[in-house]
Amino acid sequence: MTRPLVSLAAGLAAVLVLAGCAGEPRSNSDGPAPVEDDVLGVDTGLAPCPEQPEATTAGGGSLPALAFDCVGGGSLDLAKAPGAPTVLNLWGSWCTPCRDELPVLQQFADLAGDRVRVLGVISRDGVRQADSFAADAGVTFPSAFDGEGALMAELGLNALPYTAFLAADGRLVHSELGPVDSADELRGLVAQHLGVQL
Repeated sequence: MTRPLVSLAAGLAAVLVLAGCAGEPRSNSDGPAPVEDDVLGVDTGLAPCPEQPEATTAGGGSLPALAFDCVGGGSLDLAKAPGAPTVLNLWGSWCTPCRDELPVLQQFADLAGDRVRVLGVISRDGVRQADSFAADAGVTFPSAFDGEGALMAELGLNALPYTAFLAADGRLVHSELGPVDSADELRGLVAQHLGVQL
């Protein structure tokens, strides 16, 4: 009778030690622990972020005034107006639905040309992991790097993808939480919320 109690106690002790090492569990929707990474010096297929006008974002609904370096070069400053109607998508290599959505965004970016900008924000991720993920998906549209997930935190998000529709003056006119399933669906959302027919 003593031997089973000793085995049980040893088993419980092992479970407690392992639980202590694991720390707080994270669900996939929270993303991985942020990775410290340097955006500079990464050989990438992602385009540089476009230059923004000096005009600040118009009043009313807008995204938090954060700024990020872009993986392909340049920067994204959400305090400045984009200067063109913009679809801004938060994504990460850890986000399972992003795997299907990113090619849809690229298809839309190719269709939209200069009429609507498509920009990404790599969120809670590492530069190399995200770049590899984008390459696998055939994505070349510009993406800023937010490894710590500051924008997700400011928006109160714990899951991705998230897509913001920004007017040329920077006003947030619509947002979608969850994946957009097709370029046609995205065309409809852009026509409805940004007033651009493609």
